[in-house]
Amino acid sequence: MADLARTRERRELRTRWLLLTPALIILFIAASGPLLITLIYSFLTPGDYGGVQWKFSTDAWFNVVFQRDIFDDTLGFADAHLSIFWRSVKLSLMTTVGAVILGFPTAYFIATRPANRRDFWMLLIMIPFWTNLLIRTFAVMELIRNEGTINTVLMALGIIDEPIQMLFTEFAIMVGMLYVYLPLMVLPLYASMERLDFSLVEAGYDLYATRLAVLRRIILPLVKPGLIAGSILVFVPSLGAYVTPRVMGGGKQLMLGNLIELQFGQGRNWPLGAALSITLLAIVMVALIFYVKSAGKEEVGHG
Repeated sequence: MADLARTRERRELRTRWLLLTPALIILFIAASGPLLITLIYSFLTPGDYGGVQWKFSTDAWFNVVFQRDIFDDTLGFADAHLSIFWRSVKLSLMTTVGAVILGFPTAYFIATRPANRRDFWMLLIMIPFWTNLLIRTFAVMELIRNEGTINTVLMALGIIDEPIQMLFTEFAIMVGMLYVYLPLMVLPLYASMERLDFSLVEAGYDLYATRLAVLRRIILPLVKPGLIAGSILVFVPSLGAYVTPRVMGGGKQLMLGNLIELQFGQGRNWPLGAALSITLLAIVMVALIFYVKSAGKEEVGHG
């Protein structure tokens, strides 16, 4: 009987692998293949007019952080790259924090509505996804430009005498990304809050806990997985955003996605663009590892 059970288990395992093989092949070709090509390109020499020369070189990885002076060949930090890295991380974190501040009460409001009305509120959250990203970005641009709605209203009320320069700034990029990625924070938060046992909240109030204490000791620990998932879903695409920084920043406030496109386009330095792409991937992987560890600790704590 034991031999028969082992044979059956091996047969089932072989069947699973056979069923997974087509998906694994597609995953390798569509995802791992391009990443491998990008990694190989990062160790090659840039071509004269774009492309690469098949000569091994680590200059691209060196140029990600360092640069040599064109006059005296002295070594220094690549200030432009580092400032773009810092701007990308800073704006992504600010966008994530803003999404938490706006998304948490929104998700809580929806989760506390009667069950037959929640779908309506979720529909309002999902509507922006039905519109093209570029159109949504231009909509925000129309609000904050010098002749836009906000400046026009403020000037009509006499609050300001001249338009406030909001467009083509880091603030504009953050507002644009916050509007675009806010639903990605609301959805996982709502999924966690919908399963929240609100009798625990009522028990906290019965024990004379303040609203802040209930939020900090009851609600936040229970919705922590959704909060972490939403933060990752907002931070990762914000870090590699291209369209929103290009439109809202006006080409003056570059982020990592814009820098990578610049190297593959006007810069004609494909190895450097590939190295920057892998660097961006590494930052994303660090964020994902943080999420996995946080989620694992949460499961162990509840267990």
